[in-house]
Amino acid sequence: MITVIAFVVTLGILITIHEYGHFQVARWCGVKVLRFSLGFGTPLLTRNIGKDNTEFVLAAFPLGGYVKMLDEREAPVAEHELHRAFNRQAVWKRMLIVLAGPMANLLLAILLYWVLFMHGVMGIKPLLGDIPSETPAAIAQMKSGELITDISGETVASWQDVRWILMRQALGDSPVSVEGRLNDVSLHHQLNLSVLDKDDFEGDFLPKLGLVPYRPSMPPVVGEVVAGSAAEKAGLRAGDNIRAIDGVAITAWDQVVDTIRLHPHTPLKVTVARDAQTVDLQVIPDSVRENGKDIGRIGAAYKANQSELDKIMTTVSYSPGVAAAKAVTKTWETSVFSLQMLGGMLTGDVSWRGMSGPVTIASYAGQSAKIGWEAFLGFLALVSISLGVLNLLPIPVLDGGHLLYYIVEVFKGSPVSERVMEIGQRIGLALLGLLMACAFYNDINRLITG
Repeated sequence: MITVIAFVVTLGILITIHEYGHFQVARWCGVKVLRFSLGFGTPLLTRNIGKDNTEFVLAAFPLGGYVKMLDEREAPVAEHELHRAFNRQAVWKRMLIVLAGPMANLLLAILLYWVLFMHGVMGIKPLLGDIPSETPAAIAQMKSGELITDISGETVASWQDVRWILMRQALGDSPVSVEGRLNDVSLHHQLNLSVLDKDDFEGDFLPKLGLVPYRPSMPPVVGEVVAGSAAEKAGLRAGDNIRAIDGVAITAWDQVVDTIRLHPHTPLKVTVARDAQTVDLQVIPDSVRENGKDIGRIGAAYKANQSELDKIMTTVSYSPGVAAAKAVTKTWETSVFSLQMLGGMLTGDVSWRGMSGPVTIASYAGQSAKIGWEAFLGFLALVSISLGVLNLLPIPVLDGGHLLYYIVEVFKGSPVSERVMEIGQRIGLALLGLLMACAFYNDINRLITG
């Protein structure tokens, strides 16, 4: 239920903001707006508001919306209202109205990031654990216990920062410079990212680079059990001290995780100490797809105490001015990165399997809402940027396609012909259909393979 509500709220906010951008700028330009619709198809709720008697509609099919303006190309316009028709406006006004929707989405992302940066963003400190041999991190002589402080001149405060900067840098060819600190000694490294390929970006690529987060030593005591999980079905309880799995002695939580990950769909005999008694349970880990491999998961977690959390967690917050600057930078970098990823998909450098449709978006919306409002706002900002960037692509039927027509009009000195626009619309619909088919295929594939 939370997933459905979060998905509806996400769509509702993003579509409303996008269409409101078109609506408001059209009014500022003197264009009469006939209808403001959230959704397509059969109207569920209508109301006429304002001096222009604009019809506001909530329609049945929620995956989109539109603003209908007075336009001679769609219906006859009364003589006294010709000056308010969209098609009679100067080309710069039409460009502003078309740009307003995507820009509204980008402004929403800046606002959301601004709130998050002021409130404080919690993350895990980029502290290195054991580094596997012969990985790029090992070759770069990075050390276990080292705190990463800077990558390519950008300060990092969490593993999320590390992942984000390296993902952007991986699109280039050169090794990246990494600054770290260990025992108050500054360290400098050149990290080679060439081992990454296009499929690595679908999951967590840091282990392939040898960048393994530090994990404090944790006793094998169950802290939480997820309702309906394999752990609960097997009878595992919070407080159980796991002593052995399939007869092999267990002394740390890491051993529990590693053993379960290696045994998807395989019955395991788990021996636990409970209330001064020894209890044997049979646990069958669920199979989950991760980085192209099936791994086991049982839905049980270790619950760290506050002192353990303080050692590995960090919260970064900024003043309103600094937060605003960082919000603009974050939105800009994410927009550019989205375009680079789309370009990479066209050239084959990035896998099309990274493209997501409404099912995956709904799933992520639900997961982020369950984590907390900060995670949900971050997710909302990210999808808002994606929607803004996607609509700016020069594909006919999208805002970017209309913008392309108006740019041609500026150089040509006259509007693009109706015939050319009709052909462009057919091509645009075909391209959008292809993109949607690819996104739905990926959604279904993720559902089947987990």
